[in-house]
Amino acid sequence: MAGHRIPAELARSWLLVPATKPEAFAPVPEDGVDAVIIDIEDAVSPPQKAAARRSAVDWLNNVGNAWVRLNDATTSFWAEDLEALAACKGLAGVMLAKVESGYQIEATADRLPEGTRILALIESAMGLEAAPEIARASGTFRLAFGSGDFRRDTGMSDDPAAMAYPRARLVICSRAARLPGPIDGPTVNRNESILRRDSALAASMGMTGRLCMHPEQALAVNQGLSPSADDVVWARDVITELGENGEHVRDGSDKPRLAKAIKIRTLATAFGIG
Repeated sequence: MAGHRIPAELARSWLLVPATKPEAFAPVPEDGVDAVIIDIEDAVSPPQKAAARRSAVDWLNNVGNAWVRLNDATTSFWAEDLEALAACKGLAGVMLAKVESGYQIEATADRLPEGTRILALIESAMGLEAAPEIARASGTFRLAFGSGDFRRDTGMSDDPAAMAYPRARLVICSRAARLPGPIDGPTVNRNESILRRDSALAASMGMTGRLCMHPEQALAVNQGLSPSADDVVWARDVITELGENGEHVRDGSDKPRLAKAIKIRTLATAFGIG
């Protein structure tokens, strides 16, 4: 639902906006974007970093609320980003690029106000191998998949079968660390049917969010990552049949059905569906 505020742990569409374009930091409600990430990493060339950072800081202090994608911890820009952002009153959280160890998350958390939420963007084979450690690091809020850089690093294609293992690993590591579901990588495609199809595929693998490059992608992404109307009807029927607290559960197969139904109802309520 456009304009319906979504908690960050459930956010589906995460719009990356270059920090060089402050006019795009606040998409219109009709776009249905769940969360905005101001990008001062890949979207900004080194000579523009300082000016782009100042633009993000000014907007966060005086205008609105958003996440910020930081430069990775191996660069000199990382410390400068953190120093500038630490006191921003509109900072919703940060996305740390190219994470390859839990230490990078913890070092980032140490330079930010206590409780600042960190999205760990995993973009390499080393990062994927360290995913359990990254997921359990103090400060990690959700994992995210930098699928484009991951493919460049590994030589893997974007075929769903090729990407099944990294997606599954991030989902399993997130669950084991009691994190919300991970955020899938972006696409440049703007075709609604393709976006819905690919987002539904991501959802089938346990991904619960997706990075977006354009605001008009958000509605299709949200639809693909949300319960359908049929899902909501099924969930309502199951809860009625088995009882809110499982009063009418008959056997072991009923408990997973009820748990799934309650989860669908919770998501539908959060997303304003039904």
